[in-house]
Amino acid sequence: MAAVVEIKYFNTFLLKKIHNGTNNPIWGGSFGIPKAAGGWPNSNIVQSTAKEWVIEEARIDGGYNNSSVDFGVKAYIVEEDNSASSRTNSLIYSGIFNSRTGINNTNQFSVGEEITASTDPSNGSIQKIYAEDTNLIIFQENKVSRALIDKDAIYSAEGGGTVTSSNAVIGQIVAYAGNYGISKDPESFAAYGYRKYFTDRYRNAVLRLSQDGITEISEYGMIDFFRDEFNDIDSKFWGNGKVIGGWDVHNKQYVISLQRSKTNPDTALDTTVAFSEQSSGFTSFFSFKPSQMISLKNNFYTIKDSGLWLHYNQSANTRSNFYGVQYNSRIKFVFNTNPSNVKIFNTVNYEGTNGWQVDSFVSSTTGQDLLGTNYTSSQDKTGTLSTYTIGSTTYTAPSVFSYTLGAYDNYGNVFPATLYPPIYRAGFDRKEDKYVANLVNNSLANQQEVYFGNEISGIKGYFSVVDMSIDPVTDVGGVKELFSVSTNFEYSSF
Repeated sequence: MAAVVEIKYFNTFLLKKIHNGTNNPIWGGSFGIPKAAGGWPNSNIVQSTAKEWVIEEARIDGGYNNSSVDFGVKAYIVEEDNSASSRTNSLIYSGIFNSRTGINNTNQFSVGEEITASTDPSNGSIQKIYAEDTNLIIFQENKVSRALIDKDAIYSAEGGGTVTSSNAVIGQIVAYAGNYGISKDPESFAAYGYRKYFTDRYRNAVLRLSQDGITEISEYGMIDFFRDEFNDIDSKFWGNGKVIGGWDVHNKQYVISLQRSKTNPDTALDTTVAFSEQSSGFTSFFSFKPSQMISLKNNFYTIKDSGLWLHYNQSANTRSNFYGVQYNSRIKFVFNTNPSNVKIFNTVNYEGTNGWQVDSFVSSTTGQDLLGTNYTSSQDKTGTLSTYTIGSTTYTAPSVFSYTLGAYDNYGNVFPATLYPPIYRAGFDRKEDKYVANLVNNSLANQQEVYFGNEISGIKGYFSVVDMSIDPVTDVGGVKELFSVSTNFEYSSF
């Protein structure tokens, strides 16, 4: 609910005289100051910037005999040491504000009352405060604490606590268990329900604060990733990076964007990733790098270049399109059944919709061999260095073409040219509503192989890393579903 705050002004104005690079001064709303007091200079005298000054004036526009403002309250204070001090680990509060009764004491800071509360200075500066019910959560660089609001806690000799009413605005400050803070990234904070999410780049951690205390959710399979990311954005090479956090109320997930440099937030190395409570892990990477993220009702918005963008807009039918740029969704996974056995992967198939292609299918390395003065390692892989062109855009050919891109006919025509039956498929073909493809080996020759890698079919190794994405032509922006991916393999006999 909006409130009207009435402010009582003092009885004077400050008039400032500056220069516009010529002999003529510019007055802040006044033209009545005489020449003797620094008014208009002589035409043959260049007014220097040293004569820019400020005067106090009680009359409106500073004109002669103009209306004068009434005399109001005069603020004064007597202190032996009136120099400013910076207390980055302390909180201060003013008098009360009541919009119903018109009481507004927000400009009163009485030194006769206990209006400050301090945290441990060894934990760094206070970066953020968050009010939750009748508690105040205080985020320092190296610690998270909570303080009671309008009440205090009394502890017995045995350590038990009892909450009692008190005239203290901020009660006793109690730290949460664990040496975690928010570093200097208050923008990483997001809250939903009784869960608060934030990051601590000093400790390479992504954290969740809930009823059971602080939990390091970056331990859910992402320790190495966040260790490298936090060290990278804080490096001298990239400058002072930043971490932007927000709650996605549409998909019920915490989204964080790690950005290398404030001067170049669109670098390709920036990372945006989402954490889901339902999966208890980080489920997806995103291509957008926002300036801020907010949720309003059941919608998720991001702010980029002073523009407000709505995500999950079903009516637009432009999936993977962020800030007007079309991206291709991709997924990377590992085939690692019976990891102690060497296997030959012959095929790859998936259940889903048309439009998926295999960018790379790479096996495990075979170790390192000394060739001359260098150590080299080999691995089987599919792929090609060829390219294809659609319109004016040239693309790198994938390892396995999608159902649409791999189409060709007996006359040498390929997509997007007109094809004449019968139509064949160089990549995925559809069999019983399932997309299947053979794996063509395209590995470099290894001196210890009886048959060189590119002369045999299939990919040989303990495991294989597969990178799939949607192609740039099949129903761009439409639905692309991928239910499961599998492979047919045989155990190697040598």
